[in-house]
Amino acid sequence: MFNIALFGCGRIGKVHAVNIDAHPLTQIKAVIDPYHEGAAKLADEYDAEVMTTEEAMADPDIHAVVICSATDTHADLIEQAARAGKAIFCEKPIDLSLERVRGCLNVVNENNAKLLVGFNRRYDPQFRTLKDLFESGAIGKAETLVITSRDPSPPPAEYVRVSGGIFRDMSIHDLDMARFIMGEDPVSVSAHGSCLVDPAIGEAGDIDSAVVVMHFESGAMATIINSRRSGYGYDQRIELHGSKGMLKAGNVREHQVEHWGDESCAAAKPQYFFLERYKEAYIAEWQHFVDVLEGKAEPQCTGVDGELALYLAECALESLEMHQTVKVN
Repeated sequence: MFNIALFGCGRIGKVHAVNIDAHPLTQIKAVIDPYHEGAAKLADEYDAEVMTTEEAMADPDIHAVVICSATDTHADLIEQAARAGKAIFCEKPIDLSLERVRGCLNVVNENNAKLLVGFNRRYDPQFRTLKDLFESGAIGKAETLVITSRDPSPPPAEYVRVSGGIFRDMSIHDLDMARFIMGEDPVSVSAHGSCLVDPAIGEAGDIDSAVVVMHFESGAMATIINSRRSGYGYDQRIELHGSKGMLKAGNVREHQVEHWGDESCAAAKPQYFFLERYKEAYIAEWQHFVDVLEGKAEPQCTGVDGELALYLAECALESLEMHQTVKVN
């Protein structure tokens, strides 16, 4: 049995708590959160202890840490866990500063720590099947990839101000997915964006609608389409066109029943938000981390992947601000 220290009791921390508890090889031993009432409630629910960061890192019975706390705490906690000899699962991003991320990864490497970065979409069954079919040669050589990702409604402006902006907060998932699906790194990034959904987002210095085009050394291209609003639900689709055909992963709907009548046809909306849409992905992601703990696998989404996704987000922001294509070094 692997004992886990869970940092952060918010929405995503609770998602991971369910999966940690449900797995036969893991259990929550410690809960750490500055919000003491929330920490105590979660610890009581899973028969765990409320600890300080120092207590959790020093406890030899804790084998791994799961970091779901505020973004500005991630890098510090990763470094402490690496030095303490713990395996590390960290929600994205490692940090909003590339310099800080690179310093953090140096500590991880110096201590030979196992670090898995939580880009959960890599573990979605639909997207994974699409990638597996592509790698099997089903559609030949990749030519164009289109990733559509639209949130059901915009976040509050207060969140936007601390999120790092749409490219670092939202598009970063799709930038990582483009690398993951294509199996290669882009050579250039071109980004375009506007504030079309909520004027308060523009006043906070961000955009809420974006298109990013990436070119790859192979000649293939990827287009990422983002919006902070889709009134019909959480819009998550991938289309990969190749020399021998196309692979497409559509939305997961609230149910699969369709109504066909004389006057119209109707189908259910996409599932509302990421908690529903990526439930299976979070379960598969945790299973992979357990495989890492058991020594059966190496992390599939490493600190370097986290660094590169943030770097591409920075390239997109530079492209938007400079109104020109940015070369990727």
